[in-house]
Amino acid sequence: MAPTQDQLKAAKAKVIAGGKPAKARVQRYLKSIEPQLREGAKRSLLLKGIRCSQAMGTILKDMRAMQAPHCKILAKKNAVVAFDADGQRSLEFLSTKNDCALFALASTNKKRPNNLVLGRTFDHQVLDMVEVGVLRYKSIQDYGGSVPKKRIGSKPMMMFLGDLWQQNSSCQKMQNLLMDFYRGDVVDKVIISGLDHLMMFVASQHPKTNQLVIHQHTYFMKLKKDPNNPTSKIPVPLLIPCGPDMTMAIRRTQFAAPDLWKAAIKQPQSIKKKKVKNHTTNIFGETIGRLHLEKQNVDKMGGRKVKALRRAEKAAAQEEREALEAELGREAESMGKEFKQTFGFDAQDA
Repeated sequence: MAPTQDQLKAAKAKVIAGGKPAKARVQRYLKSIEPQLREGAKRSLLLKGIRCSQAMGTILKDMRAMQAPHCKILAKKNAVVAFDADGQRSLEFLSTKNDCALFALASTNKKRPNNLVLGRTFDHQVLDMVEVGVLRYKSIQDYGGSVPKKRIGSKPMMMFLGDLWQQNSSCQKMQNLLMDFYRGDVVDKVIISGLDHLMMFVASQHPKTNQLVIHQHTYFMKLKKDPNNPTSKIPVPLLIPCGPDMTMAIRRTQFAAPDLWKAAIKQPQSIKKKKVKNHTTNIFGETIGRLHLEKQNVDKMGGRKVKALRRAEKAAAQEEREALEAELGREAESMGKEFKQTFGFDAQDA
């Protein structure tokens, strides 16, 4: 297990005071939690409350199957009330001890049956928490062993349907939290064969209570040849329901303050994308660029002159001279005629 916050502070204070450095295990952990330019996959901690039914335990096991290997589940029950100050300190302690940034607490009681709390931490402090009530659940085991399951470590395709994901602020935060839970490793490129399952989330409102309800459906994806175009190399996805499927209603929420949220999403200056000048993207995703070139003097540019071009230039110059001489001759003849009409004799005789 990772050292606690108190152990880390004591180790740092001891080194600053000139004492012996911390143990090698603590030093390795301190180096691993140093700020990094690119963070890896977030680990999640799944734990049971002081009262947890078998159905809620099955939900935690299915969540572990969907998030593996970046997940850890605790078998023992914990006396933790998430929305109390003491409960939040316990969650911060457990998440720090197990080196997890995400947590899910499952519990059940008379007032809030089938209760599930999803949350995340920032700087070893609780950042966001959302409490949902599970109204309907169909686990992976309910589909039987013949249905294919997702591979460990594969990245999901996530689809969010409904206008509430853009219109409701709670849904927007919930969408970001769900993406943190299930996105897995952060990668730059994904191959098609590595996409094997789809998670769909539909947001709606309960017709009677106006409570926000989220429907989760999971499908296994098989890539098949296009039956309409056998020569095409682009595969066609075939979706097979594989679970887990869940219908959950949002009960209580506790989101981060604006200043804390701004600090949590802050990125280092070195990994921010630099704006490229004179580049724009249209609605079709095409990149349009603008070039600025100096005016070129084409007349003084020397190019390669072949023999045929020199002959053509000479012929053109000769034709131009002949045309000019013919024009001058016609002008001289017309002027001589005018002179003779005026004075009665030619200009040459004068």
